[in-house]
Order: sequence, then structure tokens, then C-alpha cells
Amino acid sequence: MDTAVRQCDGTGQALTASSNRPTIFARSTGALPSAIAIVRISGPACAGTLITLSRKKLPAPRTAVVRTLLHPVSTIRLDTALVLWLPGPDTATGEDIVELHLHGGRAVVAAVEAALADFPGLQPAEPGAFTRRAFENGRLDLTQVEGLADLLAAETERQRTAALILAEGGLRRRVEGWQVSLLQLAARAEALIDFADESDVGGTDLELQRNALSLAVELEATLANPPAERLRDGVRVGIAGPPNSGKSTLLNALSGREAAIASPIAGTTRDVIETPVNLNGIPVVFVDMAGLRAQTDDPVEAIGIARAEAAIRQSDVLLWLGNPSDAPAGNHVLRIGAKSDLGEPQGPIDLCVSAQTGEGMGALTARVIREAIRVLPAVGGLTLTVAQQGHIRDTAISLARASNQHDDVLRAEDLRAALRALDRITGTADTEAMLDTLFGRFCIGK
Repeated sequence: MDTAVRQCDGTGQALTASSNRPTIFARSTGALPSAIAIVRISGPACAGTLITLSRKKLPAPRTAVVRTLLHPVSTIRLDTALVLWLPGPDTATGEDIVELHLHGGRAVVAAVEAALADFPGLQPAEPGAFTRRAFENGRLDLTQVEGLADLLAAETERQRTAALILAEGGLRRRVEGWQVSLLQLAARAEALIDFADESDVGGTDLELQRNALSLAVELEATLANPPAERLRDGVRVGIAGPPNSGKSTLLNALSGREAAIASPIAGTTRDVIETPVNLNGIPVVFVDMAGLRAQTDDPVEAIGIARAEAAIRQSDVLLWLGNPSDAPAGNHVLRIGAKSDLGEPQGPIDLCVSAQTGEGMGALTARVIREAIRVLPAVGGLTLTVAQQGHIRDTAISLARASNQHDDVLRAEDLRAALRALDRITGTADTEAMLDTLFGRFCIGK
């Protein structure tokens, strides 16, 4: 790991830093103008940068002080700011950090960022660069990074709660417990290989097999929750039926805005329209689509129908507005009488509504929420991505195989494979390309 070397002559006039890693900077607060704009600097040249900007010695660590900031090669005053000097490694990134709390005007921030860009060894941060350094310096593991990414993107209370559990190390602590148990099993397996004839090697193959199977069952139990992608992306609620059955009108009523063009002309909707909505803290994506009919001579309409059929297959909940007998099969399908103000529906239905008068809309919204909750991870529990579930499943499979293995060498290899699968969850065995994709989800100042 790169390390910073700081040297100062005691007057604050000379200081050098050396490292193979550049120092990065970026604004870490929201859109300008604002009352305050925080520019964060991280890396080995932090201390020298602050001394040059302020023309004074470093302040006491973690103590906010007011300093006049000057251009590094002139006496032009950039701003009067509150500054913080945070020496590593006990910082967010594990490196030296300087925070400049500036006045939040666009010109002020632009002038400071331009001045920082003139410093040798400093460069603007790429998206996710600060969090990546925290990961590389051991301040965060991969599960916490993923939780932080979800927390930044959270739009509903349910998303926020699930992301916060990950960001604060909920999954990391669980994985660490599994790793301890696995290491004990692996050590026992290795001992059976190397010291099977020694009298001080306690336990038996049967005990090891039982413990491996017990841990496999515990891991499998964590896979009962639906994956995090549904919570992150939203529950897909399709609105389907024949042309002119009221799909777009219902979409607009459910979303509370004119998300789709509603017209009495059949075939108005030709493509799939996705509308994200926060329903009492539940992330939902309503999906309007082209009307379904058996035959059409219009090639554009045919494409729309094909896309509608694909959207129906991808729906977690489906609101069917056509003849109830034509509804797709599945317990996720709700047969809706969508024009109750125009007469009684033909056939058995689940709910009768009118988007025009509002009749039944409250009941429909409540039913959609109940159905959405059914396909979301439980509140307060660990919310795992498909990839994380895959690594846990691989671990459980290797453990189950070890529990049935009678060859000591092969059993030890199965346990090593289980450990490798767990390592992938926390990021100790992941590829550079995957990390690039993950950290690219962050904003510049993170």
C-alpha cells in the first residue's frame, strides 16, 4: 500500500510528499450555488497543499479553523474558508485528507478547483475515487461499498433502511462469522491429513461432516429472501390488456401524473412506458404497454405487441384489464375491471375501479402495495444481491460436498473452495473490471 512521507521545516514554508499514488480532489457537496461547498482532497500531497494555499502551518488535526486561501503562484485571494486537516490512516479514505469548507458560489468553487489543478501531483477525482481508496486501504469492504452505493441512490425509506444495514457492515459481520467457522473446519481438515496418526488430534470425521453440513444449512437459510435488485430497481407492476381497455388512463391515475397519452383511439400506446413511483415507501415501476390482439397488419403495432408480451413475462405483479378469462396464469395476476363507471365487468374479477371517478383506486393501490411487499426482501434483514446470493450458494454447495466427502484431501479442498467463495463477497477475490463498474456508480465527490 502506498504511504505518504511528510517533511516540514517548522515554519510552514517547505513541505514535500512522495508517493506513487496521486492526490485527488473534488467537491463533495450538492449542486451550486449553495450556502457551503466542501472540496475534499485526499492523498499524500494534502498537507503541502493546505500549507501553500493558506501560507500558514498545518492546524491541529481534526480542528476546524478559518483560513484565507490564496492562489499557489500569486497573492490572489480565493476565499476565506473553514479548513480541516485530517491525517491518515484514521480517515474516510485511509489517507491524509483536507477539507475546504468554501462559500458556495460557482465562481468561488471554480477558482479553488482551478488552483488545485495547478498543484503538481494533484488531479480531479474520477467517480467513486474516494470510496475506492477507502476500499483499497481497508476502511470499507466490498459489501459496505455496495451498501453505500445503494444508500446514495435510495429514494424510498425501505431502500434507505436496507442500504444502511449493508453500509454499516451488517453483511460483513455475518460473513466474518462464517469465515471463522469455516477456518476452524478447514484447520481441522488439514490436521486430519497431516496428523491423523497423532493422539492429540481430537474429534472425528463424523463431527467435521456434521459441522460442515450445519454451516451449509445456515448459509442456505439466508437465501430465502428475494434478491436486492427488486428493492433497488423497483417492483415491476405491468398494466396489460387489449387495445382501449384503459391501461394508460389507469397508469396516470396510479402514478398521479400524465405519464402516458390517454386517448379513446385504440392503439395509441405503441411502446413500453415505465413510470417509477414511490408508494408509501415501496419502490414500484408501473409498466404501460401496447394493447394485445391476436392479429395486426401494422408492423409497428406488431413490434409493440411483442414488447408488451415480453413486459408481461418480466412483471412481478400484473394488472390485467381485459376479459378475465384471457388473463395470463399466475398468482401474481390481478384481474381488474377498469371502467366500472361504464358498467359491470364481464366475468370474475379481483377489483373493480374507475380511474375517471376514483372509485376503487385506494383499494387498488393498497393491493398493489401488498403484492409488492410479497416480492421484496423482508424489512430489517440482510438484503443480498443476486451475485452475493450466488457466492453464498457456492459456499453452501462446497460445504455440503465436504460434509459427504470421505477422502481427507478432497474434503480439505472443498473447504478451501468454500472460503474462496466467501472471499468474493467481501472483495478479497474480485476482478479489476468488476471494481471499475461498481465504483463508477458513485458521484465524483465520493
